[in-house]
Amino acid sequence: MPDHPDLSPISGDASFIRHADDAPAYWLQGILWTMLADREDTGGRWSMMEQLMPKDAGPPPHRHMWSDETFYILDGTITFLMGDEIRTAGKGAFINIARNTRHAFRVDSDTARILNGYTPASMEAMLAELGKRTSERVLPPAEAPPLGKPQMPDDLLARYGLIWLDEPDPLTPRGHSSANRHD
Repeated sequence: MPDHPDLSPISGDASFIRHADDAPAYWLQGILWTMLADREDTGGRWSMMEQLMPKDAGPPPHRHMWSDETFYILDGTITFLMGDEIRTAGKGAFINIARNTRHAFRVDSDTARILNGYTPASMEAMLAELGKRTSERVLPPAEAPPLGKPQMPDDLLARYGLIWLDEPDPLTPRGHSSANRHD
């Protein structure tokens, strides 16, 4: 019950607990995405996903027009491109990518498990739209689409504020030198 009877509740104004085993999960681009909090839960203010990713997973350079993106590495090692800087981070690292910043990442360990958030919410809706719903909490089967830049219509990208950058990916295994690593 609101403190002010004349104010009706807004979407996302309720507290909640969601266990990863009960949250909606999707397979897309060789990754398991578990939706811990989506725009309906938070009134669009933020979203949070848990991701399980295989070695070499990660998007090529791109920008999110209106969402800040955060990562918290639960397990594994990941190399990030942030602007023009390349850095490697491992378990326990928190990474913040400001909106409209050129970025990419690549999983360097056999697998990585992260928390991935967006403020405001955005990308979880695209993943739910494009991904294959699953009750399994494992990486997708080998016949899943290959890793790399997904082919998506421009109107879909615009709807979710995602811009793929038409440039070489400095994090491809062939293009990444260990001299650029920062632990």
